[in-house]
Amino acid sequence: MSVTIGGAIESLRATISGQVLDPGDPGYDEARRVWNAGIDARPAVIARCLNSSDVRAAIGFATDHQLEIAVRGGSHSTSGASVVDAGLMIDLSCWRQVTVDPVARRARVSGGALLADLDAATQAHGLAVPAGLVSHTGVGGLTLGGGMGWLSRLAGLTIDNLVEAEVVTAEGRILRAAQDQNADLFWALRGGGGNFGVVTEFEFKLLPVGPPVQLGLLFWDLDDGPEVLRLARETFTTLPREINIVVAGLNAPPADFVPEEYRLRPGYALLVAGFGAAAGHDRVLARLRSALPPLFELATPIPYVGLQRLLDEANAWGSYCYEKGAYIEDLSDNAIEVITGRLPDKNSPGSLAMLYRLDGAYSEVADGDTAFGGERSPRFAVFIVGVCSSADLLPAERTWVRDFWNDLQPYAAGGGGYVNAMSEQDADRVRATYGPAKYQRLTRIKAAYDPDNVFHRNTNIAPAQR
Repeated sequence: MSVTIGGAIESLRATISGQVLDPGDPGYDEARRVWNAGIDARPAVIARCLNSSDVRAAIGFATDHQLEIAVRGGSHSTSGASVVDAGLMIDLSCWRQVTVDPVARRARVSGGALLADLDAATQAHGLAVPAGLVSHTGVGGLTLGGGMGWLSRLAGLTIDNLVEAEVVTAEGRILRAAQDQNADLFWALRGGGGNFGVVTEFEFKLLPVGPPVQLGLLFWDLDDGPEVLRLARETFTTLPREINIVVAGLNAPPADFVPEEYRLRPGYALLVAGFGAAAGHDRVLARLRSALPPLFELATPIPYVGLQRLLDEANAWGSYCYEKGAYIEDLSDNAIEVITGRLPDKNSPGSLAMLYRLDGAYSEVADGDTAFGGERSPRFAVFIVGVCSSADLLPAERTWVRDFWNDLQPYAAGGGGYVNAMSEQDADRVRATYGPAKYQRLTRIKAAYDPDNVFHRNTNIAPAQR
């Protein structure tokens, strides 16, 4: 960091209400740490913003001093987009308020909130927002890319439940984006990622969920993979939307409910979540176990916040991660052959492949209604994730993820995949993800709100040339 910037940091400290850290300050190393241990960047400045004015000041400081900007919420970006070498990190992680209006069924959420914060506040009133599956994920990054999880079949993506947002632009304007104000920006925020500014507040509509919901987990041996995936394919054809199933190829957890001889054993699981009557959930479980008896299973009521934390430990901070994703329209025999052929090749017990079913409410939104990078016809989102305990194991796991993904491409649906599952921000793949019409519209909106591409540490959309 130059002497000029070093002296100027004092002016930033005097301007914002949050903490400002440079590499010599106590707490700097902890503040720059992100979820993926494979990312080790050292910002020149970390601005821990507590309100929109702080964010505006931090953006102005960065642009004045030609510092690259990264925006950190939950810091779950596998690619490391939330931290930057020698630039400025806008850190929202200390700004996590959630305010719920249970009568209007609305929640206002600060830009640094985690899913755990959102779930705890809304579940106090028996309400929820469709979101992701790991509770220490940031609301902001998840939402801006789309947001999918347990409730996607019942109520759509996170962005389908977004009512408005407050955004600080590259020029320092603080704007409200909604259907009735800055509608072009509101459209772009719903799937276009962090390209258009720093979102400092979200407002979501809420739906009644739980607090108790139903969970079933059935686990089969690795050799049963083809039968498990065909069973899942058949089950989805008649599955009511208040029930969802996540299909997973993974190692059995070392949990108390798992018989000791099966702990950490590789295989396939169907995670069955029910948000309606317990009897309907029971019928689905009975059909599954009757068609293909599992090695073991768990069936229990669970608080919704517990369901949202179910995968937290497997996705704990400190792992070395690499991820790629794709959409497939169906679990065809060819796709099943790829999945079951590649899963046994993984090296780390933490690595896994997961398939989210997207239909029901997800498919009731028109393709062009939001900027979401993926068509709205029924499909599966496939996540292939290498998770390692040490850096030396990551190269082999990265190769496994890439080979798996490449083999799946002949059977993938159009587009480059879900933007929140991209470890690399390849420009051609980004264009393919959105398709020509959406991408061109996004470039025009980018030019209107960030013509100099200040916010480019993301699934980047270059501004249209004027």
